[in-house]
Amino acid sequence: MERTIRLGRPEDAENIARVESVCFPPAEAASLGRIRDRLGAYAGHFWLMEEDGEIISFVDGPVTQKRDLTDDLFADACCHDERGEWQMIFGVCTLPPFRGQGCAGMLIRRAVTDARAQGRRGLVLTCKERLLPYYGRFGFLSEGVSVSVHGGAKWYQMRLTF
Repeated sequence: MERTIRLGRPEDAENIARVESVCFPPAEAASLGRIRDRLGAYAGHFWLMEEDGEIISFVDGPVTQKRDLTDDLFADACCHDERGEWQMIFGVCTLPPFRGQGCAGMLIRRAVTDARAQGRRGLVLTCKERLLPYYGRFGFLSEGVSVSVHGGAKWYQMRLTF
């Protein structure tokens, strides 16, 4: 079994949507249509891990000039601005049988490396409180409760600044 990391392509939409639906509750998961829109706007900001050709984990999000991850970013893929200063992270998803094997961590590190190489100011994500220590291991710092109420959940915003 060989694992590879690559960037997204529009034809990945159905497989990404399947992984997303396993990893997030329905109120938080992006629909297939929304994932298609996102891939159309910023496929190069989907980091995918495959094992034997199957997507087992991914990290994704747009680039924007906005400093904070707000709910309007989830709603419209057109918010992506390739010249933006901030790489947003919408999802960090790994299929359950592959969790605890470092898949998500490898993809997060790749997203950080790519954002740095692209001259971004840093990365921003939101997460549940229980995940604050996890993202802290990658250098993200908590900025407290997020303005986002995506999916009706309580989120914490975290930022990694270069």
